[in-house]
Amino acid sequence: MADTILVLNGPNLNLLGEREPEIYGYDTLEDVAAQCRAEAEPAGLKIDLRQTNSEAEMVEWFQAGRKGLAGIVFNPAGFSYAAYPVLDAIKLVDCPVIEVHISNIHRREAEWRSKSIMTQVCTGIISGLGVAGYALAVRRLVQLAKK
Repeated sequence: MADTILVLNGPNLNLLGEREPEIYGYDTLEDVAAQCRAEAEPAGLKIDLRQTNSEAEMVEWFQAGRKGLAGIVFNPAGFSYAAYPVLDAIKLVDCPVIEVHISNIHRREAEWRSKSIMTQVCTGIISGLGVAGYALAVRRLVQLAKK
């Protein structure tokens, strides 16, 4: 598993490419997976991309991946604001976790969208760079894995 980067996606991201394309663009999760693989595979790392609308399932994925991963890229989506069980599960993980948001959460229409509770337990955050943020997060995890 130390050769794997887990890419976890929260609620409604299964509709990426269809849902509010003026905010999130037209790329799909399949496109995201391809971009992540392009960064990881030359370094001998695998990508395991998952999406769930279930907070319980997300907690289980973090618990299962708490040891032995090269890193985790996490787009919490709607879990960003009140999913404390997910936040607690991230604390159990022994690898770097990079939080990714497709839109710039600090420029969104509602102030509450700018306050992700996950940021406090993540290694870093990328926000507002579209789906390219995923590949950038993977690139950083590849760098960290080489050290």
